[in-house]
Amino acid sequence: MPRDEHVITSDDIISLSDYELIRKEKRQESILRKKFRRLAIGPHATIQFESWDSMWLQIQEMLRIEKGGDEQLVDELAAYNPMIPNGSEFTATLMFEIDEEERRTAFLKGLGGVDKHIHLIIGDQKVTAEPEQDIDRTRSDGKASAVQFLHFELTEEQVSAWKSGEGQVMVQIDHPNYGHAAIISDECRRDMSRDLD
Repeated sequence: MPRDEHVITSDDIISLSDYELIRKEKRQESILRKKFRRLAIGPHATIQFESWDSMWLQIQEMLRIEKGGDEQLVDELAAYNPMIPNGSEFTATLMFEIDEEERRTAFLKGLGGVDKHIHLIIGDQKVTAEPEQDIDRTRSDGKASAVQFLHFELTEEQVSAWKSGEGQVMVQIDHPNYGHAAIISDECRRDMSRDLD
């Protein structure tokens, strides 16, 4: 599987019958990797740093559930390939989670534009997230989407700093109505380094 190509093609996708044979193992791998790549940011936000592997598994699962064949595969590749890190970036899915619907709606109405307030901090440098451009993640009434798809584009210097393992790295939300940060563990940092050329 050509992870260093930073793209999934139809050649990387296996048949549903072959996928069933390895599904349990692949899902276990995914659960273990998510332990490193998923962080809570304050009480209501969770960020999941994505990878070639996580997007491959997502496509395989969607094909398994919907059984749409080659026609569906075209759509899934178009949807998930943009979230594969390109070698000089990290990609992430950020979720705001509150179980009670009324509280969640009120909370999200106060988070308009939150996608402009999400950062990676690498030592003394701040990398502000760029939202995936598929749709606007803040509605006209100011309500933010509960799910945000993000890109963190790094300079060569930031890639080197990340790979060095030196200093502290963290993810930060500095929206006026939600300000929290989480330190990224050494294990997570090493695993994410695999996404960088």
